[in-house]
Amino acid sequence: MTGEDAAAEDPAAGEHSGADAAPAGAGPGLDETDREILAIENLQWKYQGAKEMEIRRRLGLSPTHYYQRLNVLIDSRAALEHDPMLVGRLRRQRGDLG
Repeated sequence: MTGEDAAAEDPAAGEHSGADAAPAGAGPGLDETDREILAIENLQWKYQGAKEMEIRRRLGLSPTHYYQRLNVLIDSRAALEHDPMLVGRLRRQRGDLG
């Protein structure tokens, strides 16, 4: 039973540990979650709470974890190379100078 439990948990643990092990944008490029985060940031939201619902639906992240990851992501060179206009806008919104 312990072996079955471990086998059942391994795929889920593997999915989450890959995203949690390395900070967003820390590698040579963006992972799928990083690209999804940037895509979500490019959208406009008509209703209050719609963005948070989409974050949970598309990424399975809490809004708090999403915004923590976004803050790390927009400091990465990979994100800047992927979408310089968006990253610049997000950095300005955050209050960065420049």
